[in-house]
Amino acid sequence: MKLDRTDRKILQAMQANARISNLELADAVGLSPTPCSRRVKRLEQSGIIRAHVTLLNQAMLGLKLTAYIGISMDRHTPDRFEAFEAEVAGYAEVMECSVVTGQSSDYLLRAVVPDMEYYEKFLLGRLTRIPGVTGVHSSFELRRVVQRTELPLDHISDKTILW
Repeated sequence: MKLDRTDRKILQAMQANARISNLELADAVGLSPTPCSRRVKRLEQSGIIRAHVTLLNQAMLGLKLTAYIGISMDRHTPDRFEAFEAEVAGYAEVMECSVVTGQSSDYLLRAVVPDMEYYEKFLLGRLTRIPGVTGVHSSFELRRVVQRTELPLDHISDKTILW
């Protein structure tokens, strides 16, 4: 699939405001509503647009502590990793979980919780009890400097084939 300049404009506008109406979007990218709607549908069906979400203010919801958690595993086997990943996927507190390299951890998690007391229960009562977890290293966010949800799109040219 190739993305042209209009597709990139659509993606940029929708990343900035997922609630933009098709009429507003069409106007912003220089299309009439029907072709604009068709392009959005194509981008959704291709999987480039995964979802439309509402971003919430975590502090206003009492979720004041963000923890970055490095997890080390005892064995690097597919079954051990699959079991761990299935378990943490069910934890609402885990916002992101990535397999990482270049450090002593096998996984890096970002978890959001109300406070340190809750985090202690989460850590000791759940994370460290997952079979195969041998080490946990926690770091806590003091202040968020940059937070973006928009992906950069400037690297995509009209000649770029995405898949």
